[in-house]
Amino acid sequence: MLPSLAAAAVLLLHLLFIAFALLGGLLVLRWRWLAWLHLPAVLWAVAVESLQLPCPLTPLENSLRQAAGQAGYGAGFIEHYLLPIIYPAGLTPAIQLWLAALVVLPNLLVYGFLLWRWRSR
Repeated sequence: MLPSLAAAAVLLLHLLFIAFALLGGLLVLRWRWLAWLHLPAVLWAVAVESLQLPCPLTPLENSLRQAAGQAGYGAGFIEHYLLPIIYPAGLTPAIQLWLAALVVLPNLLVYGFLLWRWRSR
């Protein structure tokens, strides 16, 4: 039971990390100090997507699921949980580049706005 709960916790952490990398810039508008956490998260998310690196949370979740007697999954988190919802086809390098751009663009807007506001003072 404990490995199953731990696998669910890793899954939740994985999803929260993706949401933070994608939308955390909005939190930085309110709490500037979060930029020290958010910018590395964005860089990691973009690197994982654009360079097709494996995320360390996926094998951790898989090993916890297997320890709980459940089947792990062979693909990464995005391929297993998010891609079937967003894209019916398989994950390709081109799609991964688009996902990386999806992380970069809203954050460029937020940080561009912050830079503009800082320079106008």
